Amino acid sequence: MWAKLRNWLWQTRSLWIITPSVTGLIILLRFSGVLQFLEWAAFDQYMRLRPQEPLDDRVVIVGIDEQDLHEIVGQDYIPDKILAQLLVKLQAKQPRAIGVDIYRDLPVEPGHAELVKVYQKATNIIGIQQVTGADVPPSPVLKAKGQVGGNGLILDADAKVRRGFLSVSDRKNKKLWSFGMLLALNYLQKEGISSPNIESSTYQLGKKLFPAFAANDGGYVRANASKYQILLNYRGPKRYFQSVSMADILKDRVPSDWGRDRIILIGNFGEIFEDFVFSPFNSGFPLGIERTPRVEIHANLISQILSTVLDGRPLIKTLPELWEWLWILLWSGVGANLIWQLRYTGGLSKLSFHKVVAPFLAAIALIGMTFLAFLGGWWIPVVPPLLALVGSAIAVTAYLAKTAGAIRKTFGRYLTTEVVANLLESPEGLKLGGERRKITILTSDLRGFTAVSERLPAEEVIKIINLYLGYMADVITQHQGTIDEFMGDGILVLFGAPTVREDDATRAIACAVAMQLAMEPVNKTMQQLGLPHLEMGIGINTGEVVVGNIGSEKRTKYGIVGDQVNLTYRIESYTVGGQIFVSESTLKEVGSLLRIDGQQVVQPKGVHQPLTIYQIGGIGGKYNFYLPKEEEIFLTLPEALPLQYTALDGKHIDNIMMKGRLIKLSSKGAEICIYQDGVSKILAPLTNLKLNLIVPNASAQFSEDIYGKILAQSTSDSFVIRFTNQPPAVEKQLSALYNSIKVLHNKQRT
Repeated sequence: MWAKLRNWLWQTRSLWIITPSVTGLIILLRFSGVLQFLEWAAFDQYMRLRPQEPLDDRVVIVGIDEQDLHEIVGQDYIPDKILAQLLVKLQAKQPRAIGVDIYRDLPVEPGHAELVKVYQKATNIIGIQQVTGADVPPSPVLKAKGQVGGNGLILDADAKVRRGFLSVSDRKNKKLWSFGMLLALNYLQKEGISSPNIESSTYQLGKKLFPAFAANDGGYVRANASKYQILLNYRGPKRYFQSVSMADILKDRVPSDWGRDRIILIGNFGEIFEDFVFSPFNSGFPLGIERTPRVEIHANLISQILSTVLDGRPLIKTLPELWEWLWILLWSGVGANLIWQLRYTGGLSKLSFHKVVAPFLAAIALIGMTFLAFLGGWWIPVVPPLLALVGSAIAVTAYLAKTAGAIRKTFGRYLTTEVVANLLESPEGLKLGGERRKITILTSDLRGFTAVSERLPAEEVIKIINLYLGYMADVITQHQGTIDEFMGDGILVLFGAPTVREDDATRAIACAVAMQLAMEPVNKTMQQLGLPHLEMGIGINTGEVVVGNIGSEKRTKYGIVGDQVNLTYRIESYTVGGQIFVSESTLKEVGSLLRIDGQQVVQPKGVHQPLTIYQIGGIGGKYNFYLPKEEEIFLTLPEALPLQYTALDGKHIDNIMMKGRLIKLSSKGAEICIYQDGVSKILAPLTNLKLNLIVPNASAQFSEDIYGKILAQSTSDSFVIRFTNQPPAVEKQLSALYNSIKVLHNKQRT
């Protein structure tokens, strides 16, 4: 037991050094303040990304803008008379409190006496007193009645407001409630909740505690935590709260009960007042894009207090410093351990696929966890642990690469660089077995080649195969495919094994289109040699398979195993000459680069659910390969040709023989009308057929076997096929017949 533990500790000794070292470095960066702006940015992004919160209709705003000045006042300031009229109108709506977020310490005639009378009479009007920055005294009348709240806002170094005051101290060091807190307390009094002692170290409203902000909470570093602050839990972006204009109130354009039992805030909305600040919902760069009216910051603070006390909405909480350090240490360990565990499967290259993807997925998990925590009211740092994760991953990768350098240098004297790299990246690579991996599989097959090979000498067949495979192998190599197997005229190609690349599916389709285009020079050579014309079908599928070494200790082959391989063969079997069919999984991997010429729903054997396959006509992007579109012209025969047909299942011929008539011909296919004999029927699209023409005037005599595939049902009693193989004599006969009809057809048109 001790020996195993000691061996494990020795093997992982680099992790025990790298993990705490990176953690310590990140903590130093954290407390230097370098990461503070990044953490604020993450906080702002989380605030913007979280689901929209319901509207808090307990807080409403009367906004004053340039239109109000033009419509009501006719000048660029509001006299006391208009303000008094506004307050009287609002009082008539029976609000719980009115907050006047406008400085009015000196008379602004006319109407000052009227305003004083309103102030003296009302017990629910709260004014403001500037307590940060320049000293702006409050209204003397409201100050004498104790109806004044502190109006300071806290700006972070990036000019955004993320914190709010509950209580502040004036120039004489006397504590007073903040503007928002005093309004919230007025509202809560009618809910039976009394005000806390302003001199308390922690404020409690009802059953809810409001812990004071500390200097290093969340992403802050040595912030000014004086007075009594809390982190603002914004409800929403600019203009989130219900608001009306001053003109709407004065001209009675709102319902009479609009303000009943609400807190009504009066504040500036107009650009002329320059009464704006930046919030987490405003753009960080450039800052001038959008700003939030100051009165809306007060609305958010009031709403936060009310919803916390009355609705149980969470405050924004933060981790203690020790827990934050452990949090960073945890993710530093995750990054280091991920790369350490992948040191064999992912290779020792600094930029190997696994080493990029594994930390990336871990980073997504980290971001997801902290965002979910934020939804629950927790601000858990994301930038320091993210840097620790990446830093540890890079450090371990560098360590492994350095260690492998000496091995490469030694073995490089005896083996090629590529072989050395493969050995180093997978020490288990020579053993039997495999690993599960998502790859893209391509299979191709010559249509009707079995019938062709039966009519040719073996030497000619080999010549055709070698010619065809030579062209195809060049195309596959150019697209970095791995030829797993040649099976007669069929090819099995892997994209993603043994080497995984990001664009495996894209290269597979580009390779398929290039292979079809390469059939033109293949057939030119075939024609020169006097050999038959060839057509190829291709199927492509993407899925998980097991790849690895198959065989025995004496004879081993690198190959693939899995139902996705069989599915690829099924997809390829649905093609006719010149077609490329891909599965939906491959289509999703590649996306909009493709030209799709059609799609069909099929039910392959062994697959429980129907499968949609897509016919590919080309691929754009850097490849820009496209197959020519050929219009198939079907011409009606002067006299229908009787025939019999039966279905093919692989190499097996169905024992049910059906009858029909060939009524139309094209250069590559035909339309067949079935006999109404109760036996003959239209089979499913993509079914393979064996057909025999009935020789006229010779009963029970049939032509050689013709092979085709059903493309679609044409009418209720006819279907269209594509020939996949015709005996030379039959092909010559049908071709001559089609050409004669075509000449006659063209004459009739002219």
